[in-house]
Amino acid sequence: MMNRTASKVFRFPALKDAWLCHHKSVAAMSSATEGLPEMPPCDFKPSAHKGLDYDAAINIRKKNLNPALFTFYRKPVYIHQGHMQYLWDTNGRRYIDLFAGIVTVSVGHCHPTVGRAAEEQMKKLWHTTNIYLHPKIHEYADKLVSKLPGNLKVVYVTNSGSEANDLAILMARLHTGVFECVSLRNCYHGASPYLMGLTALSTWRYNSPTGFGFHHSMNPDPYRGPWGGKHCRDSPAQPGRHCDCAEGECHAKDMYVDQLEDVLRYSMPKGKVAAFIAEAIQGVGGAVQLPDGFLKKAYEKVRARGGLCISDEVQTGFGRLGSHYWGFESQGVVPDIVTMAKGMGNGYPMGAVVTTPEIAATLGNALHFNTFGGNPVACAVGSAVLDVIDEEKTQALCADVGTYFIQALDSLRSEFEVVGDVRGKGLMIGVELVKDKVSRDPLPADEVASIWEDTKEMGVLIGKGGLFGNCLRIKPPMCLTKADVDYSMAVIRKALQNHSQRL
Repeated sequence: MMNRTASKVFRFPALKDAWLCHHKSVAAMSSATEGLPEMPPCDFKPSAHKGLDYDAAINIRKKNLNPALFTFYRKPVYIHQGHMQYLWDTNGRRYIDLFAGIVTVSVGHCHPTVGRAAEEQMKKLWHTTNIYLHPKIHEYADKLVSKLPGNLKVVYVTNSGSEANDLAILMARLHTGVFECVSLRNCYHGASPYLMGLTALSTWRYNSPTGFGFHHSMNPDPYRGPWGGKHCRDSPAQPGRHCDCAEGECHAKDMYVDQLEDVLRYSMPKGKVAAFIAEAIQGVGGAVQLPDGFLKKAYEKVRARGGLCISDEVQTGFGRLGSHYWGFESQGVVPDIVTMAKGMGNGYPMGAVVTTPEIAATLGNALHFNTFGGNPVACAVGSAVLDVIDEEKTQALCADVGTYFIQALDSLRSEFEVVGDVRGKGLMIGVELVKDKVSRDPLPADEVASIWEDTKEMGVLIGKGGLFGNCLRIKPPMCLTKADVDYSMAVIRKALQNHSQRL
């Protein structure tokens, strides 16, 4: 029988459509979540959505937005509001966000401290370029470099990670006087025309001349690469492959460093190289974690040939790995240039390059300018993010909750044949799905999609990555709780059970 509220709503066609949409969503949610525990409680109450409805948004996206903008899920989620680790759609349904706007929301959606900092600055000064002095960029630069080791003391604030990596490569080429650069296969460092050649994932490459001056060394992947096994990663979860290395001694890194040495020996002009760039854990590549000690030996090889070492911390920085503030620290190295973005602004668009005074001086040979880099509001936001990470002990939380999550996910390998590998540190986690553990062949895209769609229907949003799109990327806001992990684990297990029943 129709309830009293519904009977009133049906007098008004627009309200009727909204009511039906909401109750269909609730019904679908109830069906999908049957047998699951309750999602952890949340006191925050989102406001009612009053903007474009779902169909209007889809129509505008098709007609007026860049067709290269892809969306997740068969029926994309229409996000209306966020609070800490949670998101709400326009129908008021709550989701646990395990992807953080592509590893971008660090301390939490709409964190009140960060929001207040932005609001206060906007009331004073929205924008002035760096041809004038303003307090915030200077305050932020001083605070940021205090988080970095060695002589990494000079900051260039940019608008994004791609822009930061672009600038870092330019600086390395100018400083060394060498054009050729090296990165790792399976890496993603941006999609600008300049960086598309640096990126070595074919899914992100257009058929255009973008690779001039860039070379790619074999990816040191302990799970999918030719070498590596159960003693090769600094992670609570190790590959299931046999490994001849003694515990605490990874010899696979030496073979991968030999491959890098080959590239340097054969492909560089007179053996010289401008730069080597890498992430400690590859983000878009599917959370592939480099073997212990690889970067230390790789940096030695590059520096012996006059090159600079660049650490891309766009996804791994700001305490996300738990054990260290920066990803490169987990490998025991100090780079010459560090790039960062994403979590740096908790979703506010900003990035940075940090380097030594000697390397920074190179850009003084000509004019260099960035209209929006170092914007007063961006710097106020970035400064507040650093404060929150310290005050709320976010790094320690990543270590605790992240280890708990990784160990729980690792238990799925013994339950499900399709769970091939679990890897990562802190809240930078990957789960690789395969046809079977022996072949390690990637799980077909349609089967990955069915698992992924099920998790969404049960209220958990997860990313995807890797060359074959078969890696679940779990990189949530760093305020995630163990209760959120428990619910998410129940959802992931149920999605995997559903997949097994469909076979």
